[in-house]
Amino acid sequence: MKDTTDVTPSPVQRVTMDAISTQSAQATVHANQSVNRIRRITSQMKMLALNAKIEAAKAGPFGRGFSVVAQEVGIVGDEINGIAQDIQTELTRRLSELADMVTAMDHDTTGERLVDLAFTSVDTIDRNLYERTCDVRWWATDSSFVTALTDPSQSNLHFAGQRLGVILDAYNIYLDLWVCDTQGRILANARPQKFNVTGASVRDLTVFQAALAQSSGDDFVAGDAMCAPLLQDRQVTYYACAIRENGDKHGRIIGVMITCFDWEPQARSVVSSVRMDDSMVRNKTRLLLVDRKNRVIAASDGRGFMVESITFPADADPVAGFFRQHGKLVAYHATEGFETYKGLGWKGVVTQDIPQDKLAD
Repeated sequence: MKDTTDVTPSPVQRVTMDAISTQSAQATVHANQSVNRIRRITSQMKMLALNAKIEAAKAGPFGRGFSVVAQEVGIVGDEINGIAQDIQTELTRRLSELADMVTAMDHDTTGERLVDLAFTSVDTIDRNLYERTCDVRWWATDSSFVTALTDPSQSNLHFAGQRLGVILDAYNIYLDLWVCDTQGRILANARPQKFNVTGASVRDLTVFQAALAQSSGDDFVAGDAMCAPLLQDRQVTYYACAIRENGDKHGRIIGVMITCFDWEPQARSVVSSVRMDDSMVRNKTRLLLVDRKNRVIAASDGRGFMVESITFPADADPVAGFFRQHGKLVAYHATEGFETYKGLGWKGVVTQDIPQDKLAD
């Protein structure tokens, strides 16, 4: 039996599209070099044949046989030259087609990989936001908030504010929590020392208006990412649920619970957590989240919030796909939601520079 204990295994080379493309280019160079060598040899043969004819002519009748041989050598040289030309033409065509196929496969493979990455980002944020919908529905049934809205005495409102503070101490992913009456006035908040919002109106907030129209305590409303004037223009997503009489899910609406999700750091943790390989870094890969209007609401490089937009082709698939645009490969995947959270029409988007040598492909 052969002893293999000291045999070092050969390293396993990872086959990539770049490696295949490089091999194809090298094969093209080698083929052209070989054909050129054949041409040089046939050129020498033809030159020798010509010289042989000249010498045969000088020899007169004694050189006639040699002249015939020289002529045949010239014919063979011409045929070999023609064959070399055919080989070069065919090899060039085939290798060019192979290079095109490799480029197309590289484009498709990269695009599909980035689509998967886009889906992962939007799916991760959806799962996070689903938990936020559970929070607001749960907290809307808190007895201290029901009591404060039923009897808005100073002591009841103070206790409701303390209760909000206790909740927020355990959930630092929120900027603030608000208990509002049906007129949209904030009666109590979790961080009065930081955000002086008691008495402010949220009547114009879409989430507040939608909460007043909810049919049961199982309902909730989620808002898009935005800058909140009442929260020092911090980036926030609002969640709202009606507070009902006696905490009964079908009771009369007596107020609204609004939670202020601290959007920027939470979203950044999602889009910045992707591990990028050397090629992704080299091609300036960006991971983005965009809202239903295709405005950037999170970016791995921290730029573009609400001032940058992604333009999708008119024929783009509404769910997922990739396309080229302005020297970039753009991949995307629309939200699928999670559990009872159906999503807000957001998309995960990945952009990546297309290398200069592939721009014309």
